[in-house]
Amino acid sequence: MKEINRNFKKCFITGLTGSGGSYLCEHILKRDKKIKIYGSYRTKGYLKFLQKKYKKRVFFYKLNLQSYSKTKKLINKIKPDLIYHLASNADVRGSFDTPKEIIENNNSVTLNLLETVRTLKIKPLVIICSTSEVYGIVKKSETPIKEILKMNPANPYSSSKAFQDIVSQVYRRSFGLDIIITRAFSYTNARRTNLFQTAFAKQIINIERGAKNILSHGNLKSIRCILDVDDIMEAYWLTAKKGVIGEIYNIGGTKPISIGKYLKELIKLSKMKIKCKQDPNLIRPVDVTLQIPNVRKFSNHTGWKAKTPFKVSMKKLLNECRQLY
Repeated sequence: MKEINRNFKKCFITGLTGSGGSYLCEHILKRDKKIKIYGSYRTKGYLKFLQKKYKKRVFFYKLNLQSYSKTKKLINKIKPDLIYHLASNADVRGSFDTPKEIIENNNSVTLNLLETVRTLKIKPLVIICSTSEVYGIVKKSETPIKEILKMNPANPYSSSKAFQDIVSQVYRRSFGLDIIITRAFSYTNARRTNLFQTAFAKQIINIERGAKNILSHGNLKSIRCILDVDDIMEAYWLTAKKGVIGEIYNIGGTKPISIGKYLKELIKLSKMKIKCKQDPNLIRPVDVTLQIPNVRKFSNHTGWKAKTPFKVSMKKLLNECRQLY
């Protein structure tokens, strides 16, 4: 395969001040000293944090991407050559409670972005950040999961991500947009509290401080491959630099672990004896059980591989949660 190494001047990130967007912004600024970051946000999130740290290279725009006219006006003003689409309501458990709200939001913000790029006739590289949740319930014989596996979403959130995924493929085929789709599997993210890893870490810290007695959890039987946040952000960057336009890439860890085993290992890093109890409110009506990716295609195309050891990643998560919470 011919070596690809793209360069960019203006990068636009939807959901810039969210957990994933803020990590990605920081990572790109470290990897490219000349690039400028532009981004939209609907809620403040990590706005002040980024503003304080990166005054001259990051530009923030408050925007509801559900407004097509405002989205088009902003993108036309900036004319980015790279777009990462991260903005979505990613609350899997919450999507069972408010499915219409989450599906309508996630579908419209994606369609508005794609239609904006199509009608402006600009030619940015668009990275659609999808999720392993689109695969839904899989059989053991179907693991490690390859990109060709049929999507089978198991919750309202993942159905909206499947729409994002499919409509992006259509805009690539029908209108020639330069699109690459990534499907990220589980990764650590201390800035997002509704992920099981962060929820566990935050509760451990509260128990250490005497603010909580028992750690609450949901289903512990699900099998995941958990990647460090730095490794996933490098993967996103390499997708833009070296990924093949039109491709779909799985990105994730390669060592399966149950959520229960992950919790036990995390507790070992604490000095406290911690009691755990299942909370019925944390149980999803339908849960994905086997999230084991095949990442060979992505590694072959970009040269990426995970670098952060498992225990180092857990320590990083706990330490960052201690600073944040």
